[in-house]
Amino acid sequence: MTTRTGSILGNRVLRTEDPALLTRGGIYVEDIALPGAVHVAYVRSSMAHARITAIDVADARTAVGVIGVFTGHDLDIGPLPSGHAFLNQAITWPLLATESVHFVGQPIVAIVAETRAQANDAAERVVVNYDPLPALLDLDAALRGDVIVHPAAATNVVFHIPGNGDAAMFDGCDVVVRERMANQRIAPVPIEARAVAADWDGDRLTVWACSQGAHGTRDKIATTLGLDVSKVRVIVPDVGGGFGAKHGDGPDELMVGWLARTLNRPVRWAETRSENLVGMVHGRGQLQEITMGGTRDGRITRYRIDILQDAGAFTDIGGVLPFMTAMMAPGVYDIEQVDAAITSVITTTTPVGAYRGAGRPEALAAIERMMDRFAAEIGMDPAEIRRRNLIPADRFPFTTPRGATYDSGNYQEALARALETAGYEDLRAQQAFRRASGDNLLLGIGVSCYVEITNPLRDTEFGAVTITPDGGAIVRTGSSAHGQGHHTTWAMIVSERTGIPIERIEVRHGDTDDVPTGTGTGGSKSLQIGGMAVHQASDDVVAKAKELAAQLLEAAVEDVVLDGARGVFHVAGSPTVSKAWVDIAAAALSTNADPLAAEVMFRADEPTFPFGAHVCVVEVDADTGKATVVRYVACDDAGRIMNPLIFDGQVHGGLAQGIAQALLEEVRYDDAGNPVTSNLADYGCISAAELPSFERIPMETPTPVNALGVKGIGEAGTIGATPAVHNAVIDAVAHLGIRHIDMPCTSEKVWQAIRHARGQR
Repeated sequence: MTTRTGSILGNRVLRTEDPALLTRGGIYVEDIALPGAVHVAYVRSSMAHARITAIDVADARTAVGVIGVFTGHDLDIGPLPSGHAFLNQAITWPLLATESVHFVGQPIVAIVAETRAQANDAAERVVVNYDPLPALLDLDAALRGDVIVHPAAATNVVFHIPGNGDAAMFDGCDVVVRERMANQRIAPVPIEARAVAADWDGDRLTVWACSQGAHGTRDKIATTLGLDVSKVRVIVPDVGGGFGAKHGDGPDELMVGWLARTLNRPVRWAETRSENLVGMVHGRGQLQEITMGGTRDGRITRYRIDILQDAGAFTDIGGVLPFMTAMMAPGVYDIEQVDAAITSVITTTTPVGAYRGAGRPEALAAIERMMDRFAAEIGMDPAEIRRRNLIPADRFPFTTPRGATYDSGNYQEALARALETAGYEDLRAQQAFRRASGDNLLLGIGVSCYVEITNPLRDTEFGAVTITPDGGAIVRTGSSAHGQGHHTTWAMIVSERTGIPIERIEVRHGDTDDVPTGTGTGGSKSLQIGGMAVHQASDDVVAKAKELAAQLLEAAVEDVVLDGARGVFHVAGSPTVSKAWVDIAAAALSTNADPLAAEVMFRADEPTFPFGAHVCVVEVDADTGKATVVRYVACDDAGRIMNPLIFDGQVHGGLAQGIAQALLEEVRYDDAGNPVTSNLADYGCISAAELPSFERIPMETPTPVNALGVKGIGEAGTIGATPAVHNAVIDAVAHLGIRHIDMPCTSEKVWQAIRHARGQR
């Protein structure tokens, strides 16, 4: 057995997952061998809103290789109910549309054939006749009810929480600034699109799912198909990205299990990229009316945000995510009065779901944009106005006017570090010089300070540690890894508590037969609940091991200690006589024939609140409007850092997606509701070519909420990046009198704003 000195936590340990991923590659749903499996193809709606007058599948039934053709009338299961009690329960989501369609891409017919090509060919033979209905894209029109998408609901409103309605809220403010801002709809675009495989053995259904949580998927399948959960096994292999959008199951995924049971054959489905861009849930999609009031010396005293959320055609989690926007509305600032109102409405578009940050980026995008707007109004530097309003470090735990209790923080320090590293004063001097000299390459500096909530629902998580006969360990976790480095981090935690080397620790997840329960991965919660469950299970195993070691050493339990450096137990003061884990494992088996193990269901009493400050530097070509990020400085504090290498990777990925929203990405529809960004030739997905290297400033403010002192980091980079880049682009052209440009700040938008400011047409 190898030994070590000192703590392993906090070290840059190479990810144990990577060698396999970088050599043989991962094992994804499409790699699962299912002999005799048949393939599904869907006929999807080509209309945004229409009555279905006829579905002709006769030609498809006779196509080569076709096993079965199914419409909604062939199903013996009803539509999906609203998954959230807060949402309008009159709106249900059919697995296959029958009477009407409500967005382009909605499944209408499922075709099963021996090969994928045969299924796709047969799908081309289906003829669907439509009676067109008006498309509904505009959120204000949806709120007015000009077109009612689901007549049974009698309204397009699916979720509503009014504000306090105080019209006099801003009376007495020296300065009041208002802005109507779009937080545009974006597509998650995981590298691996959705895929499902299912096998029915006559009694039990096994499903291989591309999911962020095996147990949630199992429960959804069981409920939908009317099966007891014991009759469904879900296995989640490697997952090529989720970003929140794979935390749930759509009709086209749930249909695969039904088809396998109905046909009594293995069935598989994998969507194309074009299907993914119209069929998988989208993110964001908010229209915000924002008002900020305060004093002329830069003190913000009043803030209100009215949120109009695009829920898409059916009720998914996206309809309730504005609740998170409202909760996090005040951001990092000490504002006396904060109000928020929420209304979510149905449109004839792809349903909106969770996407990295899920409601929190929208809140910070709003208030950080308004901090710059207020600063411009009173002629104050954007960094200075932030300094004057940050919650002081000695005020934690701090409860905001929106009811969130921030656990720990030092917002002033994060901002100071970011500004110092960026050389903020020098950047402002360089900007002034360029403007004075008439340089056509405009310099913009964007600042954002953010806070977010992780594990907002106070979820529980399962963790177990079993000592193997050879003295190693098997870790089982209810968390689901899809790129976050769980295998490495969980092994580090167990190694720290037990002294067992990382290479002797196996981490398992994603199989409902192997792991009894779990809440999966989302909301940046994994380490603070899944990691804590494993941490506690490790301690429980050590406690049990000490009892066995005491018997072997013929000593009192309280006199036995674990030497973590050597991974052995001995009597305090007598290290020469010791028992290794292999000895303890053998003793456990000889005593009760069961391996030495411990299981924990950890529940977090409170969420945590990571925070940080970002500085972005852009150059904008005044002739073309093209904005280029030339430098990015990020100070992100997520409590104690377990592994800086993994921490850096999470921040880097978050920055990429935040920058993408600010500059490029937007799901767009034409007036008839047809998606015009349905492939990667049209959708502006960011690449390495548009991203600079970033400078990360380490900072750790441990949380008192859990014993590890950790907070979530998975979504933080995205939350801080979007407003930093957005502010930087507008800052570059602010001297022309431009006060706001809606995201994404594409070359065309910026160019048009410059021309308008210069009085050009």
